[in-house]
Amino acid sequence: MTSSNTSPAPANPYLVLGAAIVLPASGHVILGVPVRGLQFLFFMVILAWVTAKIAPPDASFIGRHAGGFLIYALSILDAYKLARVRHALWVHKAHDGSDNSQGGIAPHM
Repeated sequence: MTSSNTSPAPANPYLVLGAAIVLPASGHVILGVPVRGLQFLFFMVILAWVTAKIAPPDASFIGRHAGGFLIYALSILDAYKLARVRHALWVHKAHDGSDNSQGGIAPHM
C-alpha cells in the first residue's frame, strides 16, 4: 500500500468569496469552519441590534444597522483570506515535490 503526499485541492477562493457575499457564513462552511461562520453571524446580529437602538431615527437602513454590515464585510474578507492562504499553501506543497531548481518560477521567454 502506498501513501500519497498529495492532499485534495482546497476550495476555490473565488467560490468562497462569492458564497460569502451571497449568504453570510456560507464561505466559512465551505472551508470547513462553520463555528467561525456562526460566530460572525452572532456578532453581526448583535451589533446590528445595538446600532439600531442607538442610531438616530432619521438614519437610513444602512446607518441604523452599520455594526452588522461592518461584521458582514469583515466575515467576507476573513473567508476569502482563509481560502487564499489554504490555496497558496496547497500550491506550495504541490511544487515542493517537483524537481525544479528554480523554486517554481519559470524563466521569461
